[in-house]
Amino acid sequence: MLSGSIVALVTPMTASGALDWEALERLVAWHLESGTHGIVPMGTTGESATLTTAEHLEVIRRVIALVDGRVPVIAGTGSNSTEEAIHQTQEAEREGADACLVVTPYYNKPTQEGLYHHYKAIADASGVPLVLYNVPPRTACDMQPATVARLAAIDNIVGIKEASGDASRIGELRRRCGDDFILLSGEDAQTLEMLHLGAVGAISVTANVLPQQMAAFCSAWLAGERERAEALDAELQPVHGALFVETSPSPVKWALHALGRIDSGIRLPLLPLSEGRRAEVMAAVNAVQG
Repeated sequence: MLSGSIVALVTPMTASGALDWEALERLVAWHLESGTHGIVPMGTTGESATLTTAEHLEVIRRVIALVDGRVPVIAGTGSNSTEEAIHQTQEAEREGADACLVVTPYYNKPTQEGLYHHYKAIADASGVPLVLYNVPPRTACDMQPATVARLAAIDNIVGIKEASGDASRIGELRRRCGDDFILLSGEDAQTLEMLHLGAVGAISVTANVLPQQMAAFCSAWLAGERERAEALDAELQPVHGALFVETSPSPVKWALHALGRIDSGIRLPLLPLSEGRRAEVMAAVNAVQG
């Protein structure tokens, strides 16, 4: 089962915006050493919106090869084009992805019925487990729990990353979709609340810079060590806030750059973190990192 601290992996780039394969290899190795429970290449934090399809699929291919089965790889394969989402999902499945994360179609603003048929078409065209991804602040598209419940009845649709900002939805999704449906937090700051309501982990931005700490937090919760999990979450909350002082992934990529893990590259229309915010972000990260 997909659970625990699953990193929403950044895509390392040089200062010019070219993909940095050596840095990607180092990042994946660091996560494996640090106890990260799963890796998502090419989600929102991976800047999937500004990579070409060829680049997108090459990042997925390389991450799968680097991980080599040691933890699950959940490839981001969503698109606002159903045909493109099918293509990317099929390619990720061929490369050996353990699951695919498929965001709701952005910009198109489909109806709930349109969402159902979008995901059903992807599921029908592939055999890989699919994790739905609901993030209306990014997509202007909010998949309702009733639609999720309909989709949960499809065999290879196995879970959802919920990032609507309403943590209480997890409780409703658990009631509607049953105990076997995988519920994952998509909001680091709300993960503890979501775990209380039935989530089993998080697809995390913070795990990029604090992989050991996020893994320890999730592991404590899953082991029934509630007080320890709550104490760890309290330490992490300032970091969760700091990593969203500007549009993600600008803050988290800058933090990784400041830590010497990656170069400063990020693709337009996003920019590197503003100079006036850098000390604030690093103070929060360094307070937990020690």
